[in-house]
Amino acid sequence: MKKYISLLLRLLITGVIFYLIFRKVDLHEVFNTMMQVNISLIMLALLFQFLSTFIASFRWKLVMQQIGFGKNFTFYLRSYFKGSFFNQALPTSIGGDALRVIDVARNGHRKRDAFYGVAVDRGLGLVGLLIFNLLANMLAPDLLPRNVFIILNILVLSGIIGFTIFYYLSHIKSLEQWLVTRVLVRISQQLGVVLADIPSTLKHLGFSLLIHLMALLSIYFIGNGVGLQFDILTYMVIVPPVILLTIVPISLAGWGVREGGMVGLFNLLGADPTLVISMSIIYGLALIVTSLPGLVIYLSGKHHL
Repeated sequence: MKKYISLLLRLLITGVIFYLIFRKVDLHEVFNTMMQVNISLIMLALLFQFLSTFIASFRWKLVMQQIGFGKNFTFYLRSYFKGSFFNQALPTSIGGDALRVIDVARNGHRKRDAFYGVAVDRGLGLVGLLIFNLLANMLAPDLLPRNVFIILNILVLSGIIGFTIFYYLSHIKSLEQWLVTRVLVRISQQLGVVLADIPSTLKHLGFSLLIHLMALLSIYFIGNGVGLQFDILTYMVIVPPVILLTIVPISLAGWGVREGGMVGLFNLLGADPTLVISMSIIYGLALIVTSLPGLVIYLSGKHHL
């Protein structure tokens, strides 16, 4: 019952946000903009989003192998695509990360240990996004209003500091006595194994930055496809905070939150909200399209479940 209530609440929040957006933006104009989009640029966007998923799958493989899990890249690629499909296209009670945990556990591992590996992978993705945004803000310090710039950087730096503190949690032995903190300590221990030295740290953070760059290029080409004439650096500053907002599970797959965030930040630069919403909706659809291999993989293996 709690799962259904949670799903209904997220559906309601998604609907309310879109209602508020389309009170100020003409839905007919958005539809016309989407119909006139440059198809060649959309194809490029799909390609870069696929690349983002492939690289993310490879990073997950590296993480899991470093903490003692086997299997080849194909296994992690298939599992990652399935997880992406469940996250983007299915409003179900089981998320993509939970599906990845189950996939690993089916190969003779404890779900708890599989969960630790997925959590580490997620953490690396998050800190990569924070670093990506911080670097972009440093390259374009005058793009956003000063107060917005300061607030964003405080939040980003707080996240990076929080990740660093989390990395060292495993050294605080007193945290072992409580269940919740014990789980955090276990994840921190596995994170320490993955980021055991400088080369490993640079490798994983490099892959994380590359993953986000590929996804950002996807949004950039979609933006150009609908007529938003901003350079790539502008997207590097604007998009990461919006992606961070969509991580908060208050709507269905980030729908509504992503559109509201995009409009709010691009509005600071004088962008046409019709074009911004069109870009955001097309990107949401692109995420679904690029996750469809996960549906095929899931259905092809369903008889083994």
